[in-house]
Amino acid sequence: MNSLPEILFEDNHLLIVNKRPGDIVQGDKTGDLPLTEHLKLYLKEKYNKPGEVFLGLVHRLDRPVSGAVIFARTSKSLTRLTTMVKEHEITKTYWAIVDKLPEPAEGTLINYLKKNESQNKSYTVNEGISGSKRAELNYRLIASGKTFHLLEINLITGRHHQIRAQLAAIGCHIKGDLKYGARRSNPDGSISLHARYLEFTHPVSKLTIKITAPVPASVEWGFFNDTATVK
Repeated sequence: MNSLPEILFEDNHLLIVNKRPGDIVQGDKTGDLPLTEHLKLYLKEKYNKPGEVFLGLVHRLDRPVSGAVIFARTSKSLTRLTTMVKEHEITKTYWAIVDKLPEPAEGTLINYLKKNESQNKSYTVNEGISGSKRAELNYRLIASGKTFHLLEINLITGRHHQIRAQLAAIGCHIKGDLKYGARRSNPDGSISLHARYLEFTHPVSKLTIKITAPVPASVEWGFFNDTATVK
């Protein structure tokens, strides 16, 4: 990671960035420098902070996914934001490029998902299966091209690989997502899923925060910016 991702919001309590595809939010077995550590270095240098810099992760995005990620700069804001996530008080809107038109064009998906730890993948299963969790999202078609289509998704629950698994279950595979049935990968190894919009109450000031994350500068997203038919 040679440069910082775009910073969308920063104050004494919060840091929100536009994660790039390929950035890892937290350390993993690859040993690559995670976004948390990269941003700690940025804060330490910018504010000339001595010692360890506090930066708490409020929510996660998968490595191949892009978009807005919230970090807390104080333990108080982290505690409050973590509670807000659990209480579904943070609006999260995603954009996804998929290979099939959904039927209907707008609707709600409710499934039960079970995570396979060894595969790092979630499967739709019948209700009542041990270890399964209820997953719900709303979607709507917002643009369409000849081969691919753009969906807007609002998460009601937050499950492992939820959007990827639930869209795959209705045959709408996210572009580049080989793990969930896409036919081919994207050139940069990303999947065309982007955390587009966040809305929540600031944990300290109580002001309403609204964040829109620009989509990646890639051919896949550029097509919809330039030539798609907006619904």
